[in-house]
Amino acid sequence: MKKINVLVATVIVALGVSATSCDSKRSASLKTGADSASYAIGIANGSMFKQNLEGMPGGPVNIDDLLAGFEAALKNDTTGAKMTMEQAQAFLNTYFVEAQAKEAEKAKEEGDKFLAENKTKEGVITTESGLQYKVETEGTGAKPAKEDRVKVHYTGTLLDGTKFDSSVDRGEPAEFAVDRVIAGWTEVLQIMPVGSKYIIWVPAELGYGQQPPRGSNIKPNSTLKFEIELLDIVKDDQK
Repeated sequence: MKKINVLVATVIVALGVSATSCDSKRSASLKTGADSASYAIGIANGSMFKQNLEGMPGGPVNIDDLLAGFEAALKNDTTGAKMTMEQAQAFLNTYFVEAQAKEAEKAKEEGDKFLAENKTKEGVITTESGLQYKVETEGTGAKPAKEDRVKVHYTGTLLDGTKFDSSVDRGEPAEFAVDRVIAGWTEVLQIMPVGSKYIIWVPAELGYGQQPPRGSNIKPNSTLKFEIELLDIVKDDQK
């Protein structure tokens, strides 16, 4: 994992969490151009950092402690600060690595438990790799080969039902090579005849593992659920 810049991490947290624990709010003066520029920087970066903060591991932030440290650094208050810059950097590097590891371990345990229960349900088929699927509609067309391109509609959700991606919502099918997606998809697409609709459950090791897509709400080691409709095998003259 890359080291986390202390200032960036602090600003992200400060601007990304709600200040419900604060008794008062700072008032912007906007008396000069520099004042307005300062405020504009806060608004612009606050909005961006808030998005980056989503899914941050480690639990709720103590906003009062955070702002106390932030202010001490801004004012260069070396006597009042409870950590040096070096101590803060070292602590954050360890803290985030450990927090992410705990979340990943928890997600893996939850996924394994779900899959163990799910495979006993009627209609659920478990392959040798651990992939699980259920046939909603069995098509009558050809089955894609690994080197084929396909056109599909799909919806992806977390185990708690949270939707993280959907071509259906976008109103346009997705096209991609069978061997250019996560391993669980590559496997199941070669099982599905064109015209089929399957529900699949993808263990973490056949999905995104420890490296979920940047900007998504998928946590490391997440088991994922997809509803997939295989619309067509894309021929060269269709591309």
